[in-house]
Amino acid sequence: MHGIIKIDTNRHYFEKYMKKVAILGTGAVGQKLASGFIQYGYEVVFGTAHPDKIVEWQNELLKNIPVLSYEKAVETGEIIVIAVKGTVAEDVVKRVSSYMDGKTSIDVTNPIADFPPENGVLKFFTDLNESLMERLQKIVPKANFVKAFNSVGNAFMVNPDFGGEKPTMFICGNNENARSEVFDILVMFGWDVEDMGSATAARAIEPLCILWCIPGFVRNEWSHALRLLRK
Repeated sequence: MHGIIKIDTNRHYFEKYMKKVAILGTGAVGQKLASGFIQYGYEVVFGTAHPDKIVEWQNELLKNIPVLSYEKAVETGEIIVIAVKGTVAEDVVKRVSSYMDGKTSIDVTNPIADFPPENGVLKFFTDLNESLMERLQKIVPKANFVKAFNSVGNAFMVNPDFGGEKPTMFICGNNENARSEVFDILVMFGWDVEDMGSATAARAIEPLCILWCIPGFVRNEWSHALRLLRK
């Protein structure tokens, strides 16, 4: 059920109406974020291309979450989380575009091409003059896309623990109210947040995925996150 939750953060103390979250994608990223939203009182549904398939849930909390078609999930959701492979993101958004107008849509995707990394460096199917999120925004101009959660592994997306140090999540999007909503979600999930403004900034934020992955591919080191320091 929807409800009101009081959240105490370093930024401020606020009451927040808990919207229904539709997560597109039932993989590791979608499951991790679903667990986080459930932990903080949100109602969650999954959207997938094959709602009848059996999913091996990583968390017992997820077993009772409805698994719907992409279209039905987005129709019923108030916040949309796009957690599919970057190579299929545009096709998925086209399928659900008629239900996305005016909704905060958290874009977790990265434009990773179907090629192996070179010396630990992933290959993208976009360039630095256009991000995947900008492509998605063009498909649904009235949706409120916000880039987030794309620059860290799923293990650290919710309540990241780095010895008391908060890592930084960079976000961007064209709608200020949607960015503010995602800002509050990230603070609730334990992040320091840097709002980088309009969707154009996704051209810089998406490649952070490449940087984050290099230690993993080169040295099998995956337990890290990025942090912005100020003097």
